[in-house]
Amino acid sequence: MRIFDKPLSRRRFLTSSATTGLLGAAGSFAMPGLSRAADRPVVTSGLQSGDVYAGRAVFWSRTDRASNAIFEWSTTESFKSVNRLPAVAATPETDYTAKILAEGLPFDQEIFYRVRFQNLADVNVESELVAGHLRSAPAGLRDVSFVWSGDTVGQGWGINADAGGMKIYASILKHDPDFFIHSGDNIYADGPLKSEVKLPDGTMWKNIVTPEKSKVAETLDEFRGQYKYNLMDTNFQSLYRQVPVFTQWDDHEVMNNWSPSKDLSHDDRYKEKSIELIASRAAQAFHEYMPVATTMAEPRRVYRKIAYGPLLDVFMLDMRTYRGPNSDNLQTTEGGEAAFLGAEQLAWLKRELANSRATWKVIAADMPLSLVVWNDADNKKGFEAVSNNNGGKPLGRELEFADLLRFIKAAGVKNTVWLTADVHYTAAHYYNPDKAAFQDFDPFWEFVSGPLNAGTFGPNDLDMTFGPELKYVKAPDAGQANLSPAAGLQFFGHVAIAADTRVMTVTLRDVADTALWSVALEPKLG
Repeated sequence: MRIFDKPLSRRRFLTSSATTGLLGAAGSFAMPGLSRAADRPVVTSGLQSGDVYAGRAVFWSRTDRASNAIFEWSTTESFKSVNRLPAVAATPETDYTAKILAEGLPFDQEIFYRVRFQNLADVNVESELVAGHLRSAPAGLRDVSFVWSGDTVGQGWGINADAGGMKIYASILKHDPDFFIHSGDNIYADGPLKSEVKLPDGTMWKNIVTPEKSKVAETLDEFRGQYKYNLMDTNFQSLYRQVPVFTQWDDHEVMNNWSPSKDLSHDDRYKEKSIELIASRAAQAFHEYMPVATTMAEPRRVYRKIAYGPLLDVFMLDMRTYRGPNSDNLQTTEGGEAAFLGAEQLAWLKRELANSRATWKVIAADMPLSLVVWNDADNKKGFEAVSNNNGGKPLGRELEFADLLRFIKAAGVKNTVWLTADVHYTAAHYYNPDKAAFQDFDPFWEFVSGPLNAGTFGPNDLDMTFGPELKYVKAPDAGQANLSPAAGLQFFGHVAIAADTRVMTVTLRDVADTALWSVALEPKLG
């Protein structure tokens, strides 16, 4: 990938991405810029921004040696007027990553930002300048456009340079969204890659493979290597350089179906048997490599609210950190082993939803509400998600969500929409209390879309406790599973909110950017 030494306008960014998305025969394998001196820092992984709201944004980058990161931003591509942020040390302790919260950004502006690294051994020796772009959050009414999906480099399907790399990221970029919600499984820390996988048609899927992607991640450096791998793809790096990401995590940032009760004693792939230690290393790598704003009250917190102007609040959930064990999910009381969001996060979500004055309240969930997701899929035992597959009154983890849905109705919270990924296909669910075993809630929609670059599965069964009606689904045909990205069943969703009518239009799309299904949602106002 070209490392830019001049600031780029939004138009030039998009043009550049379209014309230089691949580097010759190497396809989507991005190489760092060449140093002119052996001690000159190199920007190894481009730029990212995230958590853009209320005049703020997180900037992120990485270098190859101990350096000071100097981030600057401007509202003009010429950087004629530069706002310089305090230096951030990029050291071995953070794997040479650096991120900072930029405050005081003007609302509703094209923001150009850039970074250079100064060698700590000689601050007169600097890296090249690398530039990025974002659109700041609005203060008033304007159209809002964003995308969501999840699940990157899973089930053995990595970066295939011969196939153009992770092309879905380029399809997303074509929409010029205000931001991108990654719904979790940013990495597959438990999913080693092989250099070649034979496809059903006899052709070969060829993965770029690194040492860290050759085994399950256990050490901190192995977890870090999972994130560095994704940043080798130019489609991925181009999107993240130009569009802010709002990210959350799910299980594969640690390992499949992870919960605090995970037992590794019989898993020969892992020499380290402490799930607590592995999860701690995974969390450190996630926060080092993701442009997530740090909450000082809980520095590794993932759940947060992102206020994006009068039309939209986004509530990013964490359905992983505070859950109880994956069990039969039939507990009769809320909390304890039935916990999923946990009491503190659930209270936070209720409070923030009740206080929200935005027209639309998007709840970004890393798992679906009513799809049946087994903990032991082969034997159909235990449950990984919310549903317990009984279709009756709420039990187990469903109790938290019955409590939440009842609260939303009683508090008069309007226009909630749930977005998720996780199950590796795309679908639209309308939750109808008239069809539900539990009926004390207002109707709402849940949209599912993914994977981005992973195996395609499904569809899953629906549990009728909360009355979901299947309005659309696209998944592999019966008997097919773990289809490669070459099959074309990779999905994302696009959301457009019109400033004049406040109508939210949700469109489910595939890797070729084909519009598969769409619905226009009228808001309830007043």
